[in-house]
Amino acid sequence: MTVFIKRIYEPQTAQDGYRVLIDRLWPRGIKKQDARIDEWLKEVAPSTELRKWFNHEPEKWKAFTKRYAEELRASSAYQSLQSLIEQHGRVTLVYAARDEQFNHAAALQRILRTDS
Repeated sequence: MTVFIKRIYEPQTAQDGYRVLIDRLWPRGIKKQDARIDEWLKEVAPSTELRKWFNHEPEKWKAFTKRYAEELRASSAYQSLQSLIEQHGRVTLVYAARDEQFNHAAALQRILRTDS
């Protein structure tokens, strides 16, 4: 299992494999036909409440990751994502957040590694 993360504003490459958009809202400035997304799993994004609480504040990172993991593990969408990863082997989780270090894609990548 190989899971990468990448901003949707970065160009697609052959190394991306199966591309899954994991944002709840469609990214600004990107046309659907230009996104080169294989699947959109908005249900694996953090809840609106959790996303607003976190607000990309690094001091909340550890608590955010823990709370996000709890949300995910209670979600059937998370199981769907795990199945996609098993099926395709090489998956890139695509997100729109500006912060490349403290975002839900980075948290999700860590959670997937922990759960595998």
